[in-house]
Amino acid sequence: MHKNAKTFIPTQDKTKLNWFVLDASGKTLGRLTSEIAKILRGKHKPTYTTYLDCGDGVIVVNADKIQVTGSKEAQKIYHYYTGSMSGLREIPYRTMKARKPEYIIEHAVKGMMPKTRLARQQIKKLRVFAGAEHNLAAQQPIQVNI
Repeated sequence: MHKNAKTFIPTQDKTKLNWFVLDASGKTLGRLTSEIAKILRGKHKPTYTTYLDCGDGVIVVNADKIQVTGSKEAQKIYHYYTGSMSGLREIPYRTMKARKPEYIIEHAVKGMMPKTRLARQQIKKLRVFAGAEHNLAAQQPIQVNI
């Protein structure tokens, strides 16, 4: 390496935000959401920097057609706490898929992101839609097959 060579350090104003459309129909939940988390963080780019938001936006369509493997369909349970006494609520996977299929993907991606202020900023660039239509055509999203 040359003596005066400098390491390239990207800055926030130089990073360009792209949007990607991912189709969840027939995909496995964990394999799809790990790819989504990678795109949101920016790890798919050669200019990835740990302390900068250099990730892209992700639009997920057909969230109601996501699949899980094994016996998770019958056994997976989502927990949340209402805040009141004995307020622990448990919702089975099948019920959650019928009520809020978007939540399944959002919850899985959020669990794969770091628990930092930067990751909370990056998770806001995730949009999940149950059907095949989305209202983000103005972002000129790029269709991606994973």
